[in-house]
Amino acid sequence: MAKKKFVVGSFKEESVLFPAVKAVRKAGYKIHDVFTPYAVHGLDHEMGLRETSIHTAGFIYGITGTATALGCISWILVQDWPLNIGGKPHFALPAWIPITFELTVLFSAVGMTMTFCYLCQLAPFVKKHHFVLRSTDDTFAMVIDAGKSNSQEIIAFLEAQGAVDVHEQFAETGWWFGTYNKEQQLYKDTTVDIA
Repeated sequence: MAKKKFVVGSFKEESVLFPAVKAVRKAGYKIHDVFTPYAVHGLDHEMGLRETSIHTAGFIYGITGTATALGCISWILVQDWPLNIGGKPHFALPAWIPITFELTVLFSAVGMTMTFCYLCQLAPFVKKHHFVLRSTDDTFAMVIDAGKSNSQEIIAFLEAQGAVDVHEQFAETGWWFGTYNKEQQLYKDTTVDIA
């Protein structure tokens, strides 16, 4: 996988990050991602990300679970192995509602979890590049895709927006299978001392 050039800016506070994201978008730079130690409400809107469609996927998974439950139960109890249970009709839909509901919830929950993990590239056996290790602790990091742009110009722009540490990194953007080796774990150039 080819490595790409990024400019990484670290910010001390959420209140500094928000105007910086606006300014970067207004200047026309492409934000690769923003990493924060906790969920920041409204940041997705400021970054220009579209609303997630995972709820649509959840609905499709739920309908699949409902169809699977009704299809299997009706085929088993009506066609394949009809049983006379207390004189009830073979097609006893009200009795099937609890099983149908549970399978709907199961399909929807498992499907949305797997979809979320796939879209976010999350799995125990997957490794990705960490731009700033402190972003899981107390640092906000904005990663700009430098591409063929002048990195020094972007660095100066981020410093003007209040970034406490700005540097250039080369990283693979995708994910790959395997474990981290010592060379990939040591990001001395990405650690930030914020007083």
